[in-house]
Amino acid sequence: MLANLAVLFFGLAGVLGKLSGLPAPLIVLGRVVFAGVALLVAVRVLRLPLRSRSAHHLRVLLAQGVLLAVHWTAFFQSIAVSSVAIGLLSFSTFPLFTATLEPLVLKRHANALQVLAALLVLPGVVLLVPSLSLANSTTAGVCWGILAGASFALLSVTNRWLGRSYPSLVISLYQDGVAALVLLPTLLIVPLRGLFTLRDLAILLALGVVCTALAHTLFIEAMRGVTAQLASLFAALEPVWGILFAFVLLGEIPASRTLIGGVIIIGATLLPAGGHFPRRQTATPRLRRWLGRYMPRSSSSP
Repeated sequence: MLANLAVLFFGLAGVLGKLSGLPAPLIVLGRVVFAGVALLVAVRVLRLPLRSRSAHHLRVLLAQGVLLAVHWTAFFQSIAVSSVAIGLLSFSTFPLFTATLEPLVLKRHANALQVLAALLVLPGVVLLVPSLSLANSTTAGVCWGILAGASFALLSVTNRWLGRSYPSLVISLYQDGVAALVLLPTLLIVPLRGLFTLRDLAILLALGVVCTALAHTLFIEAMRGVTAQLASLFAALEPVWGILFAFVLLGEIPASRTLIGGVIIIGATLLPAGGHFPRRQTATPRLRRWLGRYMPRSSSSP
């Protein structure tokens, strides 16, 4: 499924950011620049219209770009000051915010089970926090991760609303382009000497093309057929992949307290799923429908 593949790439993103060693705003800037270029090429090749359908839509798209910059900066800052596991698990609190925002933005009735599951995330967060002092790096990481989760929840819900009117590639291009403009002044603030080596650029390229342009677009596309809350359930696997990648590539081993908190958070996220996962479909028809949304009608296929 598209969402599962996107989550695999999302799980790798935090590890690549940690490997780069760059400040969080510069990681995000490099990420959205490479992603924006890749998306622009794709949009031009597929001849997708970029013009917004209304002034209101344009304002929402621009605001989403600013929110994306905040979200990713908070996410990488969380990992930078703590660990990949703490950053991913604290970010995974976003169902708590999604359960609140989805009824408000999409005019849906609140689901009692989803609200209960969202509240059950809180004990897991408590276990992640070793002390109430922001001087503690883990606590600071949790706070940044929760900010990343809250901003991601708003992005998820609004992307579903925008997805009714625009292709995923166009939404992603707007958001990454605006995020790049928002973060551009970072180059004037952060000392750049010794930064952006060939290794750093290779990592940012992977972040931008694979973990952003491709993963972000796949995730938005996957959300068209499900609620944002159900998409959140698929995303529950992100910390699992991320922790595994961190162990293999960085040698990070989470503390037992962190793992227990993570199990509670992921378990609470999966609770509303019950028997309501989408029926399994074969890959070929699903892929054809996905490509059909983007390939020009005049083009032929073998």
